[in-house]
Amino acid sequence: MSHSPLAKLAGPSALGAGLLIVAAQLVMLPFDPKDHVATTTDRVFQVGGVVYLAGFVLLLLTLVGLGDRLARAAGTFGTVAVVVALAGTMLLGGDLWFETFAVPWLADQAPASLDTDPTTLLALGAFASYISFAAGWLLVGLAGWRARTFPVPISVGIAIGGVIGFQAMLAPWCVPLALAVGALGVWLLRAAPAAAPTLAAEAPPSGGQHVAG
Repeated sequence: MSHSPLAKLAGPSALGAGLLIVAAQLVMLPFDPKDHVATTTDRVFQVGGVVYLAGFVLLLLTLVGLGDRLARAAGTFGTVAVVVALAGTMLLGGDLWFETFAVPWLADQAPASLDTDPTTLLALGAFASYISFAAGWLLVGLAGWRARTFPVPISVGIAIGGVIGFQAMLAPWCVPLALAVGALGVWLLRAAPAAAPTLAAEAPPSGGQHVAG
């Protein structure tokens, strides 16, 4: 188990990500995703988008904190899982930033642009974000289960939540992953105090050796 400062962020950031994402998705759930103008210009929906984006930032911090742990326990598979999840979360986070800050401006200044079919390049970029996000978190769950790094129910929940998260830009499809990540945060925070006595017992004496005269 890694106890670097970044690794210690994994528990709080995972719990925070779970709470923020669930809250944001519940706020965004009543809105019609097909009515781009009315939905994206609504202040409540915009607040939900900002909260959702903050949750994604914490998701990234969670992956950074878990990276060494998964790489050590699951080897190459764990490393690949973290890298794919980092890329997917970053890409989908960029999509979420655009939806949160740029789309409301487009809805106000050029609403017709939101009703046109996306270009091939834009569609491919969106699909790459969705599939890499889903695949990354699926792999993280499988790596945690394979190496028994996390409790099996949490690992399975992350894997399933990752697959469902293919549609994470729409509420409530990211809630399952958020609940699993939040549960992981609780588990990590509860496991940390138990690991502290072991570290203290293994730590070398702080003073020099006493030599009898």
